[in-house]
Amino acid sequence: MTLDQAREILEAEVIVGSGLQDIVAEMGCGADLMSDVLAFAKRGALLLTGLTNVQVVRTGEMADIVGICFVRGKTPPQETIELARENDLPLLATELPMFESCGRLYRNGLKGCSESIG
Repeated sequence: MTLDQAREILEAEVIVGSGLQDIVAEMGCGADLMSDVLAFAKRGALLLTGLTNVQVVRTGEMADIVGICFVRGKTPPQETIELARENDLPLLATELPMFESCGRLYRNGLKGCSESIG
């Protein structure tokens, strides 16, 4: 699933990023604990989270994820946006809650990390 398709499904806005139609998310990961992201997310994942601090971007870089979508109508602070921009890490935001966001993506074919090989 491309990040542009995920954006449409989640009715999300783009905060940072361009060329979303060319970025493929191999799987999704929903977490508010960055230690869980490091433990369970795999390379190529789209992270859905309610956390908006810079640590989310740093964790995303370490986990080699392809993008972050903030749920529950959260808006990241400017320092988070700037760090994502510097690292070419797309940021999206949706008004939907985490559970519904993950459910919509899963229903539309995005696998979870436990279903993905590698």
